[in-house]
Amino acid sequence: MPPRLPPVLLLPTLLLPLALTGCDGVRRAVAVPAHFTSHQICSAVFVGGLDADTFFAQGVTPQIRPGGALTRYEVDRAKGTVTTHFAGLVESTAVYEGPAGCRVLTAEDPPSGPRVPLPPATPPLLPAIAGPAVVTPTDPALTAALDRAFAEPDGAARRWTKAVVILREGKLVAERYAPGVGIDTPLIGWSMTKSVTNALIGILVRRGELTVDQRLEVPAWDHDVRRDITVDSLLRMTSGLDFGQSLTADWTSMADPTTQMVYARADMAAMAESAPAKAAPGQAWTYSNGNTLLLSRLIKQRTGGGGADVLAFAHRELFDPLGMEHATLELDATGTPIGSSHMWATARDWARFGQLFLDDGVVGGRRLLPEGWVDYSARLTPGSEDCGYGAGFWTNRAGPDTDKGGAAARRVRAGMPADSFMARGNQGQSIVIIPSAHLVIVRLGMSYLPEGDILALERLVADAVAAFK
Repeated sequence: MPPRLPPVLLLPTLLLPLALTGCDGVRRAVAVPAHFTSHQICSAVFVGGLDADTFFAQGVTPQIRPGGALTRYEVDRAKGTVTTHFAGLVESTAVYEGPAGCRVLTAEDPPSGPRVPLPPATPPLLPAIAGPAVVTPTDPALTAALDRAFAEPDGAARRWTKAVVILREGKLVAERYAPGVGIDTPLIGWSMTKSVTNALIGILVRRGELTVDQRLEVPAWDHDVRRDITVDSLLRMTSGLDFGQSLTADWTSMADPTTQMVYARADMAAMAESAPAKAAPGQAWTYSNGNTLLLSRLIKQRTGGGGADVLAFAHRELFDPLGMEHATLELDATGTPIGSSHMWATARDWARFGQLFLDDGVVGGRRLLPEGWVDYSARLTPGSEDCGYGAGFWTNRAGPDTDKGGAAARRVRAGMPADSFMARGNQGQSIVIIPSAHLVIVRLGMSYLPEGDILALERLVADAVAAFK
């Protein structure tokens, strides 16, 4: 645990950026470090089976700095809880809810929580991608690529790569894990979860229960431009809602409404729904977790209306067919999936998910995603050129704008194939899907280098592609 420092030395630094948010905003913002710590340590211990102190040091403290020195947590394994105290001001408790993962208990919680059972798993539609042992690459080029992916850079910023998995034509050809992590260790995907939300929406579209052009039918939006928000505009982050941004994740984002939504609200989608319009739908691109939480609530509504319903749907229609045996999609207090950021799965599970998109949404001869869904998801969203975003995925498919710069063009110049696209999350969580090379590359870890160590990911992809030429 970190040494205790006098709170008076750090509180002014923490609270000054929050002064303009109002009393309620300050109260919620100050609670974020405690809620964040409780939730993430709870999930790491009870979902991932990870060491609490190591995860706190690597996965929590750097994200709430300088608040880490003011934070104390206690794990109660008998009760399945983690309780955190922050600066003597806030106490937070997160509880493990079995198949629903962990959630923070708040005063807004309904009388009963979302503890849910899962139906028996159905057999996967494909054989295992590998046996029970770690697959060590036989190609020296792949071994060198893994060495580089796990090497720590010079300087203070850490890479902390935890797992790399490489699939070639659906078969695992190389993998490596950090100490304390193995084949069966679930790891958080952060915003890779948005791509899972994309897949669940796609399944509903294939079943004829949704269309991407469909409006959300929120009564509170009936009399302003928000009434024109569609499934597509939420997937593409062009809803126009004035609801913060989710591109950065550190202590300075405590005042951002999307951060408070995930860590200080019981009903996350309701908070997103209340956001005013900043622009007409389709007119401006802003990457915000609120968009995906609204889609998450829509999925829950269309699959039965409860937490048990939505998890049964996700497992029956997506996780089980793919053979994702260790996927945990966490819920908020209302039973809505935290589809913006909170799914845990093993590196092999994440690779299986990527393989679904490499195979155009078909697994074992059964179409899970609508025809054309993969290309729709990977198509660049106008206005996102500086980042290169599609519909729930980051994309390198810049099309005619490749010569005009932008993030996609830069990634292609760095060695990523022009047809590749990615699920990406905070701290460098990545699934890179490369149809032209028949490759799926997964990297998981806790990177604090720029853009989640995007330069190392580009190098890993370039190395893997070159190894099969």
